[in-house]
Amino acid sequence: MIKPRQLHAGVAKWEKRTCQLLGQPSAPVLCGPRKYPYQVAQNATRTYHVSRSIREPVYKPQQLTTKGLAQFTTNSHANVHAAPSEPVIHPVFEANTGTWQYVVADPSTNEAVIIDPVLDYDASTCTASTHTADNLLALIHSHSYTVDRILETHAHADHLTAAAYLQLKLGAAQAHRNHRPPLICIGRRIGIVQTLFGQRYGVPADERAESAFDTLLDDDEQFVVGRALRVTALHLPGHTPDHLGYMFGGAHVFCGDSLFHPDIGSARCDFPGGSVRDLYASARRLLALPAAVRIWPGHDYPPPPPHSREPVSWATVVDHRRENRHLRDGISEEEFVTMRGERDARLGAPRLLHQALQMNIRAGRLPRPTPGFGDRLLHVPMRLGPGVGEW
Repeated sequence: MIKPRQLHAGVAKWEKRTCQLLGQPSAPVLCGPRKYPYQVAQNATRTYHVSRSIREPVYKPQQLTTKGLAQFTTNSHANVHAAPSEPVIHPVFEANTGTWQYVVADPSTNEAVIIDPVLDYDASTCTASTHTADNLLALIHSHSYTVDRILETHAHADHLTAAAYLQLKLGAAQAHRNHRPPLICIGRRIGIVQTLFGQRYGVPADERAESAFDTLLDDDEQFVVGRALRVTALHLPGHTPDHLGYMFGGAHVFCGDSLFHPDIGSARCDFPGGSVRDLYASARRLLALPAAVRIWPGHDYPPPPPHSREPVSWATVVDHRRENRHLRDGISEEEFVTMRGERDARLGAPRLLHQALQMNIRAGRLPRPTPGFGDRLLHVPMRLGPGVGEW
């Protein structure tokens, strides 16, 4: 169990903005109904669960339980099946944090990667659990995939990564096939983020070393999944300085929190090292790709009724250029800088900001237990209200 018992009272300058409304989730601005030619995840199955405690994965098809938080998970019929030279893509939506996770496979070898997996965390009880990650394991098992890498787009501030848990479970499952555990990969600039937040939260240096990740990817570095599925790491700064996207072949880009779907627009840029101008440049880089390229985002936030819709897992470059509310063609850099800056100034801190950052700079590895007690501690800053002095 993870218990945020230790309180860190110093409020750093960066937190003045992002933690102004600590404890309240971000509220993305959502517009009314529009029609786009992009793909809505079809045949989704709705699952209900309650996050309580870490448990062993269940290697069986997803079951429907009766209580808890709704989660959309696309089944095999909703997956994108491409030509043999292209990937098979399984988009899996985690509704509690609005996160898209992806399993991407080379159909000729059944070798796969996982992108941005989620570890469930209940802030009200300080409990981490693995329901969402276990569903990924069940999907991987059902397709007989061998997972070679777990790809993180950046150190997320709104959800905890399940990378280390999946590495452990998949390593054991793949050992009998003489395949190593999957490598946890992230951009080389993670060291900057680890130093900043490691010092901020008092994370021991050995727990936040770059070696927490197995592979640090350089800008435009390439690697191969399976026999010939080529992946390129794209540096897409703006939301965070370490942010990467992953291009598979020439037809699919997993862009993390760089672009959201056209009715939402773009991600916030007010985290340390974030830059509105960098995000604009990253978006223009993506939107300069061929019109039919599919952009797969790290999140979706479907609007509430009466304009509600299912989560959408991708949109094409031309969809964004025509319809993206923040970055469509004709919106200048200065217009975007003004709009994004004003919007970020109104946003509250992500609900799991402190827990997520401390876990994610560790690649999802648990904090060491405290001597004599066995608690795993995360630091949560204490803010001093009006009239509360120092003593």
